[in-house]
Formats: sequence, structure tokens, C-alpha cells
Amino acid sequence: MGLEIVVRDVFKIYRIGKVEIQALRGLSMTVEDGELVSIIGPSGSGKTTLLNLIGGLDKPTAGSIMVGDLEVAGLSPRQLTDYRRKTIGFVFQNLNLIPTLTAAENIELPMIAMGIPRSERMRRVKELLDVVGLPHRASHKPDELSGGEQQRVAIATAMANDPPIILADEPTGELDSANARMITEYLVKVNKEFEKTIIMVTHDANVARAADRIMRIEDGVIKETLEPTSLIETARPVSYTDQIKARIADVDRQLRNLDESFRRGEIDGDEYVKRRIRLKNLRLSLEDELHRLGTVA
Repeated sequence: MGLEIVVRDVFKIYRIGKVEIQALRGLSMTVEDGELVSIIGPSGSGKTTLLNLIGGLDKPTAGSIMVGDLEVAGLSPRQLTDYRRKTIGFVFQNLNLIPTLTAAENIELPMIAMGIPRSERMRRVKELLDVVGLPHRASHKPDELSGGEQQRVAIATAMANDPPIILADEPTGELDSANARMITEYLVKVNKEFEKTIIMVTHDANVARAADRIMRIEDGVIKETLEPTSLIETARPVSYTDQIKARIADVDRQLRNLDESFRRGEIDGDEYVKRRIRLKNLRLSLEDELHRLGTVA
């Protein structure tokens, strides 16, 4: 079974030197027990920050995050470790699989940390490999698997300790359209058959439409909640490189709007400088990612 997630008036402020960046600005949302929700929005809008806070990887500056009857923001470091092991399964875009371990060993690792007996671990590993359709790849290491297969192992690893909640951050971001569709179908399967609560961040409209509801985040708050049918299907598959380029274009648009707002006197100089530095740093990081992929912006 899943758990209900209730986020109320959450702020998250990062400080870089003298610069203050508000990643979340009083965000509120509710995800029902066993619901599959997609989070969409422009780069830098706070999507990953939100997942990190719900997952106990970071703490909010202010506000409340209730997962079931647990107030996550009030947990001690030791309690947070226990919470992450038992309550949350993470699926990241960059997989986080250990390259020297086989698929089966990667899935087994979270259970070792929980002290689960070996016989139970072996049974669970076999069960989860069957769930994601990879029993024949148990002894293969990540670099011997395709991108789609690696992500299916990542889903199985996230489910190892049978957590009620799965948090997926761009789980199809580096996959082609066929593999993206397959991973989306497996996440829906986990949601429906195992009744897990799933929050999935994505830039892909086709992936987002698989959810029960879609929430659009912008400037650190939830702007609207959409029905899947109201989100227009993308006309063609969008590659990871194209997504990065689209994010850069969006940052450039935000920079132009910021310049206009400053010229019109709508924001003061201090606010202008803080927001411009944040956007320029974001653009540089996106350009670095394109260079890593061998592409020029």
C-alpha cells in the first residue's frame, strides 16, 4: 500500500555566498494514498528540490511535509536514514546503479542495509527481476545492459525494501521513445499492481499523461493541476539533448523577461542581480551538460 503525502506552505532557500535563491516559495500539494502524480514545469522551477524534500534528502527552510502520519521535516538524521530505507524508493535519471555489481546484486544491496536474511533477499531479488521482466539479466553488470534495462533494474532496486512511496526524477530523460514508453508502463504497473504512491518528475508530455493527475510547478509553487487528457501529446519523441536545448531556450526567455522587468522598474537592483545570477548559473550548468554529451549549445 502507498501513503498520502501532504505538503503545506513549504519554502526552500539556498544561500550561495551573499546570494539567496528561493527554490520553493510556499508550495502546497496533496498526493493521495496509491496515486500516481506527474510533476511538470520549466527547468529551475523547483521540481527536483520538491522530490528531495519529500524523500528526506534535504530539509525545508519552512513549512510542513507529512508522509502518512510522519512529519518529515522534524526527523533527526538517524530517523531520516531509516525513513529513506523503509518508506521511499528513489528512481533517478542517472540511475545510481553500482557499476561493479550485477543487476541482482544492485537490487539486493538495499536489503543488506536493512539486515534482511539472505534467503529472503534471494527470493525478493528473483521476484523483482520477474516484475521488471529481466530474470535472464540477473548476472549482468550495468554496462552490459541497455539504457532501458538499466532503468528497469533501478525500478526493481527502488522496490527492494517494499517502500510505500516511489519518487522518480526524470526516469526516462536519457531514453529513446520506445524505452521511455516501456519504463513508463513499468511505473504504472508498480503503481496499480503494488499500490505504491508515485511522484514522477518529467519533461516528456507522453510520460506525464500516464499519471492520474499532472501538477505544473513554476517559480517554486504549484500553478495548476491538470487532467492527463488536457496535456497535449508531443508530436515527436524528444531526445535528452533536445530537452537540454529547450531548457536553455527557456532560461534565455526568463533572462529577457527579467531585463524587461528591471527596465520597467518592476523589481529593484538587488532582486534583479540575485535572479540574474541564479539564471546565468543555471544556463552554464546546462551548457556544461551539452558539452558532456558532445553537443554545442
